[in-house]
Amino acid sequence: MKALWTQSELRDAFAANPSERLDATVNGVSIDTRTLQAGDLFFAIKGDTQDGHDYVARAFEAGAAAAVVARGRAASLAAFGPVYAANDTLNAMERLGIAARSRSKARIVAVTGSVGKTTVKEMLRALLSDCGSTHASRASYNNHWGVPLTLARMPANAEFGVFEIGMNHAGEIAPLTRMVRPDVALITTIAPVHIEHLGPIEAIADAKAEIFLGLEPGGIVVLNRDGAQFERLADAALARRARTLTFGASEECNGRLIEAIDTERGSRVHARLFGRDMHFDLGAPGLHMAQNAVGALLAARALGADVDHGAAALARFSAQKGRGERFSIPTADGTATIIDESYNANPASMRAALALLGATRPGPNGRRIAVIGDMLELGPDGAAMHAQLVDDLISNSVDLLFGAGALTRALFDAAPASMRAAWTERSSELTPEITRTLRNGDVAMIKGSFGSRMGPVVAALREQLAHVQDWDAQC
Repeated sequence: MKALWTQSELRDAFAANPSERLDATVNGVSIDTRTLQAGDLFFAIKGDTQDGHDYVARAFEAGAAAAVVARGRAASLAAFGPVYAANDTLNAMERLGIAARSRSKARIVAVTGSVGKTTVKEMLRALLSDCGSTHASRASYNNHWGVPLTLARMPANAEFGVFEIGMNHAGEIAPLTRMVRPDVALITTIAPVHIEHLGPIEAIADAKAEIFLGLEPGGIVVLNRDGAQFERLADAALARRARTLTFGASEECNGRLIEAIDTERGSRVHARLFGRDMHFDLGAPGLHMAQNAVGALLAARALGADVDHGAAALARFSAQKGRGERFSIPTADGTATIIDESYNANPASMRAALALLGATRPGPNGRRIAVIGDMLELGPDGAAMHAQLVDDLISNSVDLLFGAGALTRALFDAAPASMRAAWTERSSELTPEITRTLRNGDVAMIKGSFGSRMGPVVAALREQLAHVQDWDAQC
């Protein structure tokens, strides 16, 4: 296996030599000893609650080839193995990421947006991997340390690169996109997220449009024509002299979604790319998933990939944990289906999730159940934005509503009395209520902002399933 980084490349990137010659080949980059692999280069990053310097000894015990540490601590930590001294270890990782981008001949796509960016990133990973060697960020590594870490891990021979870029405040995307230098930049959609930090939706669009600042000359922008702030984003792309391609439902789109029919394994999609019809299977249901898939195909084509070949890979794509994953749990009289949308939430993604719930087909005597936690960072109108979701509950034939959190109380109170199942102040108090209520054939969708802790509700229901399976095995 070819080394990810040679010692000469590391010397050039850091403008420094290690404290001693490296015995091991550098085959990876890590900032976490829990996942570190033998041969990794360990960066001792100091975070808000943890300091990587406290784990350097453990990194070498796990087989790290070398570590990058703060200059003031290099002398003492060199006792454990070869170290590179840096004034700032995060900056050193950024420099290695920039070096990775400079040596790469890969065609690069960067993805951002208020909702759906991780899903689109994973779709692009799936379809581009069938077209050539593809490097993509793990999980949601989309912030000030996740992006340079992903860059630093990119092999020199990668043919395609897929990067997700996120933000909570204006100005955060600009330095990241300048590191990534994408050939194609895709914005999924703009929605009222992080309002208390950013202000009106126009400001959110401007912050997301920062992704254009890093575009390579002749770069291409891919936009959702049906999304909010499309014209504003298109103007920002034009100001960067970028060509814009669009996806959505309208005839003007370069990538048009004609139809998406839910199936047992996901959906069957009919799309039209540049006037040419395409039919493909997608391993996840929902209109929003199908629309994102069309956007991903459009971006892949802009990179020069064979989309006919790549589209077949979308059948193997599946919704990610916390982003639409489905599983079954036992009930007293059979099984119920859980739709895990617990990773995060805002009004746009909540409406999409409720539409997904509305499109499901519960079993005989089964019900559609919405389990909703607070959507956070919405500013002073947060409670009103929650209450406005009542129309979506009704239009999507939701039978029961469970709520957790002070903001969700406004929605719970606005819902029809027959729909109100239970509300609790904390999400942890809601699990027993859900467990007692679920019956055979029910479909329950669970969603809320990360801070509202709806993920542990999903985990508790999964644990219930594991206990029943263990009991069945013993019997």
